[in-house]
Amino acid sequence: MKELLTYVAQNLVEHPEQVSVTEVEGGGETVLELRVAPEDMGKVIGRQGRIAKEIRILMRSAAQRAGKRINVEIVD
Repeated sequence: MKELLTYVAQNLVEHPEQVSVTEVEGGGETVLELRVAPEDMGKVIGRQGRIAKEIRILMRSAAQRAGKRINVEIVD
């Protein structure tokens, strides 16, 4: 799951080398913390959070196929 989120984020931003994803396990759910360069934050979030919402939907769908629960947090 971490690799999928990294791939998606790197293809959205201007500085793909600054994309990092941290995986935190706990409470039966995995939290993926996405960090990007400050100037790329708008590209990952999108207008009214649309891109961020679609990233979360994509990741939940992929996790559900694998029988897992995933939550994506975009950290600055």
